[in-house]
Amino acid sequence: MTSPSPSPASDALEPSLEALVSETFGPAALSQVGELLPVLVRDLADVDWRLAQVLGSTYAQLTEAARYACSTGGKRVRPLLMAVSYRALGATTTRPIHSLAAAFQLIHTATLVHDDVIDHAETRRGRPSMPRAFGVPLAIVSGDYLFVRAFELAAEYPRSILLKCGEACADLVEGEVLEEASRFELASGREHYLRVVERKTAAIIAAALSSVAEIAEVPPPMIDALTHYGRALGIAFQIRDDLLDVYGDPDLLGKPLFTDLREGNATLLSLEAYDRLDPKRQAEFEALFQLRHKRTKHLLRLKELTDLSGAGAPVASRASEWADRAVRALEPVPPSPYRGLLELLAHGAVDRRY
Repeated sequence: MTSPSPSPASDALEPSLEALVSETFGPAALSQVGELLPVLVRDLADVDWRLAQVLGSTYAQLTEAARYACSTGGKRVRPLLMAVSYRALGATTTRPIHSLAAAFQLIHTATLVHDDVIDHAETRRGRPSMPRAFGVPLAIVSGDYLFVRAFELAAEYPRSILLKCGEACADLVEGEVLEEASRFELASGREHYLRVVERKTAAIIAAALSSVAEIAEVPPPMIDALTHYGRALGIAFQIRDDLLDVYGDPDLLGKPLFTDLREGNATLLSLEAYDRLDPKRQAEFEALFQLRHKRTKHLLRLKELTDLSGAGAPVASRASEWADRAVRALEPVPPSPYRGLLELLAHGAVDRRY
């Protein structure tokens, strides 16, 4: 396996890491990072360095589009989780996983690019989305390009790791197909919702952390621990996303609210709201939800009905239950400041504001 030369330290990344931890996982997590922050800043700087090395193309426009996608496509949560997990398993350097962390970040970014095409998204993290900035054709091929570069990075590792990357991508595609099949339908139910979330969100985190544990050559129980942690964290993270899409701050989110309601994605929040309404309001909710072209007044009425149902609190509680599962999954991992940070990140995932 080959590794890139170490990158120079990047002081400019420290504020962005603070924002990542605080805004993604909550201020409590940031207050507990303390002496770990400089180490994690360097870890993420090294992953960013590796990622930047593979984005170049013969064609300047494709290079520009790929770099733009990476600047707007995600908050580097997966590389952070991978670095913290690797150190929690006893590693004193994250150099062996730099390429892998970059690969998983590129996979995630590619899916966001394609999601924005599918959802006709106008913005991503407060900036024009890839389809809006570069047009749909270039956005699609840029997403494809990022997938290719991701697998070039993953190819530095054993076949078993490469297969995990491939399986995670297959899960993502299956999740998208499952979600599309149930679009505008509230009858799909919670089990269907969970199948979608497991594939679209949880699978890639579970695969990333399982791969990290395999590279660390730890016993199977610890590989299983990080796999289960990643899955539970991914589900908790997505449920929180469901809530933020209706109750979040659009300025912090960098995108408009009500995307799932507009696109007819049956989230846990909409399913819970529908079930809790009386028959008359339930019928109204379903009729509005099934509209293919919703106006602002329709979205606001759906939110009003969601408020009336009282669904927010039980959905938030469900997210916390999954965060607790993530923490319990870590029991085989020896206690350390990094394991403690993984626990804080799990709880912070359901308190985050964007």
